Amino acid sequence: MHQAAADLKALLLKKSVRTGNFTLASGKQSDLYIDCRVTALDPFGANLIGTLGWHAVRSKIHSEHLKIDAIGGMTLGADPVSLAIGMASASEHPDEALQVFTVRKEPKGHGAGKQIEGNFKSGDTIIVVDDVITTGGSTLKAIDVIEREGGKVAFCVVLVDREEGGREAIEARGIHVIPLFTRTTLLG
Repeated sequence: MHQAAADLKALLLKKSVRTGNFTLASGKQSDLYIDCRVTALDPFGANLIGTLGWHAVRSKIHSEHLKIDAIGGMTLGADPVSLAIGMASASEHPDEALQVFTVRKEPKGHGAGKQIEGNFKSGDTIIVVDDVITTGGSTLKAIDVIEREGGKVAFCVVLVDREEGGREAIEARGIHVIPLFTRTTLLG
């Protein structure tokens, strides 16, 4: 896993990390912008995210004897991360494969009007995913939607925790956060 982590870190630094002056989704100003979608939508990045994410998720599942049905989060950032981890679960341990879903920012305006798409049903125990957390706002919004639709959130996995209070905000709701990288480990 050490080599996979080193390879993913190198890819994130090459493709996803930018310095300068940026306005984040939270509205905060920052000298650091991390666009994980570029890495997560790269086939090599997706493979590494799947391998490392599934290893981290599976360790938590087994250590706490959890039964998890599905994995997903707020579109668009969570989508490739969730799918990569779901695919790794199916490939490496088919009997423990996780179903994958996505949460729309707003309910669909036509058809069934769903806000959660994919392989999710009321009563499922799920893992919430995000690519980057800053304040935790979009992750908490996804959690609210999932819980409103009858999902039970076991824990959260995030590709990068910017270490700006988001993890603490999510954990204040009683939901443990597992970051694959933090700002410190990514930039250090």
